[in-house]
Amino acid sequence: MMNNFSYVKAGSLAEAIKASSAKDARLHAGGTDLLGCLRDEIFQTEKIVSISNIRELKGISSRTDGSMRIGAMTTLAEIAVDSGIVAKYPVLAMAANSVGTPQIRHQGTIGGNLCQKLRCWYYRSDLRCFKKGGSTCYGYNGESQYHAIFGGGPCFAVHPSDMAVALLALQAQVSIAGPSGNKTVKIESFFVKPDSVIDRETILLSGEILTGVQLPAVKGEMKSAYRKVRTRGSWDFAQAGVAIALQLDNGIVRTARIALAGVAPYPWRAASAEKVLEGRKIDAAVAVAAAEAAVDGATPLKDNAYKVEMVKGAVEETICQFIS
Repeated sequence: MMNNFSYVKAGSLAEAIKASSAKDARLHAGGTDLLGCLRDEIFQTEKIVSISNIRELKGISSRTDGSMRIGAMTTLAEIAVDSGIVAKYPVLAMAANSVGTPQIRHQGTIGGNLCQKLRCWYYRSDLRCFKKGGSTCYGYNGESQYHAIFGGGPCFAVHPSDMAVALLALQAQVSIAGPSGNKTVKIESFFVKPDSVIDRETILLSGEILTGVQLPAVKGEMKSAYRKVRTRGSWDFAQAGVAIALQLDNGIVRTARIALAGVAPYPWRAASAEKVLEGRKIDAAVAVAAAEAAVDGATPLKDNAYKVEMVKGAVEETICQFIS
């Protein structure tokens, strides 16, 4: 049962920062994760701070240098159909369109998607696991079919964001505002590893707000795509997902970025697979080799070894889309 809390509808970013600096305050963007966490008693709050009225956090804009900015309150539905995103960064449009149902995409925001809590069924229950101040990860020895095969320990839950891996493949940056001022960090630095910080998923501290995402300018020929494997064709979170962005020159891959979803406690970069692609022309054999390299270092638990083959298949299929 949810406890009583106060509700503040911030009229400006400064007001939101001040209000959310209070003890146990929680930000309310689209609310698709917040309300579920409160009902499930994942955490409690004394104050909810709505940022839905802050205009500077909304919208998609192009800059003179060819880069683009997406406000944190921009909905996933808006990103999925934006002509500039679809043309220049298809991996991001595809990832946005893969999230949940149409209703969730129209309500959920990119900021909320990046900051959502883990979906582990033990964490979302009344069990006191590592993430909730306990002394064990129930997924490690329990039912683990949806848990991590990379980067696990002490928590083996997987990060649920599709948008995060697309942004990782695109080398995006995020902007943060807080009591100490503004800063911009690389997307890979935004998420924390459970072996360093166990009680949260991002670097955000009290009063800090994710304000937007910056996408670098596309130079030359870039191809990108997102592939999501899930139990059902809609609604479900990824059992495995792959985001790929390739920079090409006369058919040769000059730089490759491959990020995996649904397989680690944070967005996972498949660096070994990237090295297989770089300097080569894409063909079926190269796709197979990169897929094999994508699972280097995988350490599945007792119920999720199937994810190894699932990742390989998703990586191979996605790369094969780029064969000309």
